[in-house]
Amino acid sequence: MNVRPVGRLALASVAALSLTLTACAGGSAGPVDKLGDKPVTISVDWWGDANRAKTTNEVIKAFEKKHPNITVKGQYKDWTGYWDALATATAAKDSPDVIQMDELYLASYANRGALYDVSQANKLLDTSQFAKEALATGQVDGKQYALPIGVTALAIVVNTDLFKKYGVPLPDDKTWTWDDYTKIAKELTDKSGGKIHGASGTPGFDAGTLKYWARQEGGSVFDKDGKVSLQPKALVDMWNFAMNLISSGGGISASTMVEDQTAGIAGASLATHRSAMAPAYNTQITALQQASGAHLKLLRMPHVGTAEANFFKPSMYWSVSSQSKHPAEAAAFVDFLLNSDAAADILRTERGIPANKDVLKHLSPSLSGTDKAAADYSNTVPVGDAPVVTPNGASGIEAMLQRYSQQVYFKKTSPESAAKAFIRELQGEIDAAK
Repeated sequence: MNVRPVGRLALASVAALSLTLTACAGGSAGPVDKLGDKPVTISVDWWGDANRAKTTNEVIKAFEKKHPNITVKGQYKDWTGYWDALATATAAKDSPDVIQMDELYLASYANRGALYDVSQANKLLDTSQFAKEALATGQVDGKQYALPIGVTALAIVVNTDLFKKYGVPLPDDKTWTWDDYTKIAKELTDKSGGKIHGASGTPGFDAGTLKYWARQEGGSVFDKDGKVSLQPKALVDMWNFAMNLISSGGGISASTMVEDQTAGIAGASLATHRSAMAPAYNTQITALQQASGAHLKLLRMPHVGTAEANFFKPSMYWSVSSQSKHPAEAAAFVDFLLNSDAAADILRTERGIPANKDVLKHLSPSLSGTDKAAADYSNTVPVGDAPVVTPNGASGIEAMLQRYSQQVYFKKTSPESAAKAFIRELQGEIDAAK
């Protein structure tokens, strides 16, 4: 067992590698139902920092103690270096047996046959304690190519200190609408005398809020065939809402939005007490709490219509390579990572609120503060069916969305023109990847 950091490779962009080098990368692993008793070595790769490596290393030791004939070799890298290396290894048919996977790249690897359908190892890898909405996030064309480690859901994070300071009551988050959100944001700005803005984190800077906005209007960003099904009206409505929020004084300016993106979550307006509420994933409350030192609370997202717009987003997945010579042992290791109390006691919420309901129940009594708040939110927020996994070619959706959103918010183009151009460009990227 040897876990070590590996630096960034001097290769082309992650997206290009992920989409081109994995062609013809499939293996021949079939159904498996039992472990062997001969010595076996498997590999596992993940992205992250030294702290993640430390806890993962401890779990590897615990697994090896339970399975003394299985040796696990671990390796980690930074985000960009990880995807560069994985694409190269997969193209060379030398992929790690167990892969930490992300939603943006799942379809590109699955569609090229690089991932193993773990339902073929159901006697070794139990998925019975995962909600169907969570399992669906790891499915491509009906096959289970990935299992979510943790799940998150969209929320509005509010700084209750600022609400109290300026005498604004918290809303009823089971009934509030986006109009209510705008009114409350303006009230906070006005009562502070302009010292703060009521809201930041304007929609249009991340794919999650785009999916939410499309779903609340009864649509989706992608259809089951992997084509762009997003209606221009959903984008136009989202951008018009945001521009109204800005012009009312309730929301931060377009230039501050860009500054917040550069500053990251710890340096943005909500964390630095320059705004009182913003959309975020529920698990981000811990980082926001640490950065702000304020009392924060998770509220359900405002909504229009009757569609169940919120959804579970996987924090990340575990996948098994189709190239693995030891799919049974790889599946058993993933089972240990996701389903065992021993692993949960070591990993806790480092990779997100556990998607396994039994594991979360096991951990819940020991959770406190923001971890407990995030877990409670995951357990109670209503969610709809999982969105279609980001199709091959669309992994650059967030950068593309941010570009068009900035053009709209800086009034360089109209929402209507930007919506048509965004949809056309996104579909073009998907078509080009086929």
